[in-house]
Amino acid sequence: MRKVYAFCAASTLALTALAATSPAQAGFHLIRWNGTGVCQVWDNSVPTKPFPADYRTISKQQATFTGALAVKDGLLKNGTCKL
Repeated sequence: MRKVYAFCAASTLALTALAATSPAQAGFHLIRWNGTGVCQVWDNSVPTKPFPADYRTISKQQATFTGALAVKDGLLKNGTCKL
């Protein structure tokens, strides 16, 4: 289980780094994982859907990664998202 968690964390960091340096402005959404309540910024330029499929999109499209993080911060403060 720890290996799976470490793999997911490394994948998320890699995608976040890629999204932060990507010149394409495809936009970003916030997704919330149903099992844990954790929210994540999702880059719409990634050609696949998040895995596993137990998530829900909870924000409108944001133009920048920074904008999506600001929305996530607000949702963390009001309790919609968990860390």
